[in-house]
Amino acid sequence: GICRTEVFFKDLTDAQIAAYLRTGEPYDKAGSYGIQGKGALLVDHIDGDYANVVGLPVSMLYEMLKEFGIQIL
Repeated sequence: GICRTEVFFKDLTDAQIAAYLRTGEPYDKAGSYGIQGKGALLVDHIDGDYANVVGLPVSMLYEMLKEFGIQIL
């Protein structure tokens, strides 16, 4: 299966982007922002699974494992 999540950002000024860069938060993140941190202030909305943006879409993984007879619960 595929888990797709679209992240929509606010219209940001150069000053807002520069301020976020100064936090140092984006430099160790895939996509260069941390939606679970200060980067959340930049996001307008998402379409899809928040867990997919943060890391692993656990709910989807659970459903896929069940298809292989692996019961976690």
